[in-house]
This record gives sequence, C-alpha cells and structure tokens, in this order.
Amino acid sequence: MHFEAPELPKLVLRGSPKEIGLEHGHRLQKQIKSQIRIYEEIFEYNTKMNWPTVLQLAEEFRASLEQKTPELYAEMQGIAEGAGVDTLDIVALNCRSEISFGSFSDGCTSLSWKKNDDARVLAQNWDWTANIQENLALMDIELSGKPRIYMITEAGIIGKIGFNNNGVGACLNAIKARPCISSKLPIHVALRLCLESTSVESALRSISFLGGVASSQHILIADRTASLGLELSPLGDVHLKEDEYGMIMHTNHFIENRNVTEPSWSKSSPLRLERVGQLAHELADNGIQGNLITPTLLREHIFSDTCYTPHSICSPGDPDVHLTVRTSTLFNIVMDLDQQSLGAEVVVGQPGSGKESAVITLPWA
Repeated sequence: MHFEAPELPKLVLRGSPKEIGLEHGHRLQKQIKSQIRIYEEIFEYNTKMNWPTVLQLAEEFRASLEQKTPELYAEMQGIAEGAGVDTLDIVALNCRSEISFGSFSDGCTSLSWKKNDDARVLAQNWDWTANIQENLALMDIELSGKPRIYMITEAGIIGKIGFNNNGVGACLNAIKARPCISSKLPIHVALRLCLESTSVESALRSISFLGGVASSQHILIADRTASLGLELSPLGDVHLKEDEYGMIMHTNHFIENRNVTEPSWSKSSPLRLERVGQLAHELADNGIQGNLITPTLLREHIFSDTCYTPHSICSPGDPDVHLTVRTSTLFNIVMDLDQQSLGAEVVVGQPGSGKESAVITLPWA
C-alpha cells in the first residue's frame, strides 16, 4: 500500500546555463525559499551562525565559482533570478556542506556492483533532515555539447545524485571532517561535473584540473566499465577499487583516506558499512549476478534493511536527536548503467516501510 509521498516536480531544462537556471528557479521558487529557511535553522542549530554570516562565507565560494566554473555560476545566477532571491543565497545552498565546516553529516549508504564487464549497478539510500523531502525534484538537463543528465536533487542545488546518457552515474556520502578550503570545488559542483563527464576517467580529470574539492566527501562514481570510490579531501584523495565481488560500498566515514582531521565518526556509519557488505556479499554468494541484480532485489534485500535501527541502512530517524538535524531515509535510487537498459528507479520515502512512494523511473516518459 502506497501513501502519498510528496509528488516530486519533474523539470526538463534546456538552453543556455542562464536559461536552465531561470527555469529551475521559476518552477521551484516556493521550494527554494523553503530550503533557505530550513538551512537557516540548521546552520543556527549546528554552527550558531545566522544567515548573514553564512552569506559572508558564501562570498568566498562565489568568487571562486565565477572564476573556475563560469557556466555553473551563470546557472546559479539564473536560479536566483528565477526564484526571486539573491545569488549568494543560491551559492550558500550549493556550498552548504563546506560553509558548515564539516559539521553536517547525513546517513547515506551507497553501493556499486559489477553486472558484467560492460555494466555496473549504482545505488544508494539518501538520508537527511525530513523537512527537505518536500523540496526534492527530478531533473532532466541538456546543455549543448554535454551529456544529458537525469538526477534527483534539492531545489536550488545544481548537482546531486544521478546519471547521464553516457552511462556515468554518481552517488554521494557526506563526510563530517575538516578542513575546508574555499578556493577549491564545493562537493555539489563536483557532483555536477561528474554528471557532465563522459567517463569515470574524464570526471577525475575535470575535478583534478580545477584543483580538487573543498571539503571531505565521498563520491561513488561508475560508468559501464569501471567504478571507483572517491574518498575526497582538500588535503589529498584516495580511490577505492572494486572488491573480489565487483563491489564498492560506502557510508559516512573514510575507509582508507587519512588526509583529514579525523573526528569521531558517527556511530551509525561503521554499522551500516558492515551490514551493507554482509547483505550484498550474501546475495552474490547465493548466485545473484548479471541481470538478476535488479532495483527491486536491492530495495527489498539491502536498502529496506532496518537492522540496528535507528542506525540502520533504512532509517526512520533517531528520536533522541533534535528534529532540526534528525536524519532519516528520504529516498532510494538504483541506477542501471548498462547500454541495453540504461535508466534508474527512485522510491521516495523509506523503502520497505509501507510508507514509500510508488517507483519513479528515470528517464520518465
């Protein structure tokens, strides 16, 4: 039985960067203004910073973005104009992970799995504060000379989780660690650059050419022939390769990268990493491979798992944590990066809970 999860807006965005931004801002004006209010509360609660202080820090990133990624900056300007907000508001949303000095940490669990030599499956649960769920949107973005992107993102944010028609996909695990260097790329900009790439290799070249990322994060990136776990830090990156099962799994702590000022990692992250490995390897040991690795199978056997609740792969949220920053599973996405069946399935809400939405396919009809 399906409940009415928020009906996610589906945006088809075409034209110049500015035109794409204007349409995004215009269509999602209400959600963008809601986002600014929500993040104002989160910053106040988490870092004791008010929004004017956040905007002062956003100015450092704005100058860097205008210089390094002028097309993406023009898109942000368009979003601001379309939504009737200041450009710095939109820069702040896109740099929220960096401006918070590593004090934001979600509860995401991601997995890549080799179907065969020419196909990968890429999947994740995305956990964040529940207020954000009504501000999610699906986007189909096409810019001249670049791959066509299909992604699920937060209103006002130009890069998130998804794939493109070249079969390149990206997932995100936030890492709560310092330092942060504002002259480097915000993680949501790095995700967009991944989605504008024609291969894993070209994505790595783009990020490297622009000087690397501003904060510690993990991007699980795959194309048809390879997947890599990018443990990214402004002090140096480490790349995780597929294990003997053809898998890479990640949660919200660094597994190998020591180029970071390590905090005490969140309690749930090692538990979820161990659990996703156990469940995925069990499936493989039971003969699941190739075309048997389906979105339904992954949702039912891995991404709906509630072992260690509330520190589970599928989390209802920890009632002991303040509502402003309480994270729970907001959606699941499974991407099939296969020339024959390229596409994705998204479920809004907690998979397997009976409260999730019906399956949404990308690209949509």
